[in-house]
Amino acid sequence: MEPEENIKPHAIMIPVPLQGHIVQFINLAIKLASKGLTITFVNTHLTHHRLMKAQSISENSPDYNIFSVAQKSGLDIRYTTISDGFPLNFDRMGNHDQFMEGLFHVFSTHVDDLVGNLVNSNNQNPPVSCLIADTFFVWPSAIAKKYDLVNISFFTEAALAFTSYYHMDLLKINGHFGSQDNREDTIDYIPGVQAIEPGDLPSYIQDSEPWGTMHRYIFKSLEDAGKADMIICNTVQELESSTIASLQEKKPFYALGPIFPNDFTKSTIPTNLWKESDPTRWLNSKPKGSVMYISFGSLANISRQDILEMADGLLLSRVSFIWVVRPDITWSLESNLLPPRFEDDVKDRGLVVSWCSQIDVISHPAIGGFLTHCGWNSVLESSWCKVPMLCFPIFTDQFTNRKLVVNEWKVGFDLSSGRILKSQEIAQKIDCFITEANKLRINLEETRKKLEDALSENGSSGRNYKQLICDIKSKIQQKSKSSKTSFM
Repeated sequence: MEPEENIKPHAIMIPVPLQGHIVQFINLAIKLASKGLTITFVNTHLTHHRLMKAQSISENSPDYNIFSVAQKSGLDIRYTTISDGFPLNFDRMGNHDQFMEGLFHVFSTHVDDLVGNLVNSNNQNPPVSCLIADTFFVWPSAIAKKYDLVNISFFTEAALAFTSYYHMDLLKINGHFGSQDNREDTIDYIPGVQAIEPGDLPSYIQDSEPWGTMHRYIFKSLEDAGKADMIICNTVQELESSTIASLQEKKPFYALGPIFPNDFTKSTIPTNLWKESDPTRWLNSKPKGSVMYISFGSLANISRQDILEMADGLLLSRVSFIWVVRPDITWSLESNLLPPRFEDDVKDRGLVVSWCSQIDVISHPAIGGFLTHCGWNSVLESSWCKVPMLCFPIFTDQFTNRKLVVNEWKVGFDLSSGRILKSQEIAQKIDCFITEANKLRINLEETRKKLEDALSENGSSGRNYKQLICDIKSKIQQKSKSSKTSFM
């Protein structure tokens, strides 16, 4: 049998087709390929189409490959695309439940066809041996089992969010989940979590009626992840040590974060699904640490009223700001989301853009604070750049991330006392935040050091990468051995 050190793993990687997940998967693909793995990276046709459109690449470029620069540098990354089960022009957000049912029941057929073709192809050298799928898919265990692949689940959120989902049975038994009158007292029985308030759980667990299509999909995907051979997570051992240690007692769980481009600057691989504005020149004209960056990420929706309250709050506060207002940030079809004359009223101190490279903006010396929805990528990027956070979580894991930012690491404050924005409160909180931000920066120094240390060769994430690759090779060898004996 082939010695373990000679085994070259070949992993198929499939992200959920959402901006925050794609960025992490691309960065992880580069990391794993640079450590000797062969990667076949799979995007949906729509994701591929949007990446091309965002870069103004003609649709008549059928051979366009997002990894061409990485391949030229010697990395073995192959690239392909598949259908998500719907035509390109289908409105996925407008028909959300129908789209989710498609991801439930149809998408797996397309994945099955692709994986089957790759596994059974004679020209795959080395042969496919692993599946690294997004935790938020419902089919990985079935596909991995069918093709005898090492099943690796990649969780793109914090370990605290993962353990909340993983222990939903405990939450249900104790009356904190699945009932119309969920208990509201502190939860102190999740292994590895000293205490968490019900309001800090992921929003799908907080809901009093968690029976919708989205709830069923999320819970089924996390149940499926429990069947994986190993789970990798974009977090850092030292930032969530007791939670990770407790999970590791139940499952091989590897903290590999922060999973950034190699030098944290803009990746050479296109990852943005929207056309970017470049606000660098505007930022260059501002004093160091004087600008607040405001973004609610790539997916969250807020109401038109929230937009108007935020705009009025910014007018009242007099802070300099750059504000990302995506065209689809509200459910409203209105094109003019901002109040009349708002951009004229703030033109010397405020800039509104529809999308930008967050890493480029947040690492600019002019940025002094980040008003954020607390998406996990935003939290890690802000911590790396030592930018204090003003937190307004909207849904999913963002409430859980806010707990880490505000209560555990003490690198941010809450924007609002509830989930409803009011202009006076916004202005007051921003002004207070600016005054108090230096205290947060002291804690950010420590958080950044933990992130940096983790990534060093002998840091926790550096060691976990080595252990992961060693364990993958061992698992491939076991599977190869058992498949040979089953044919004898």
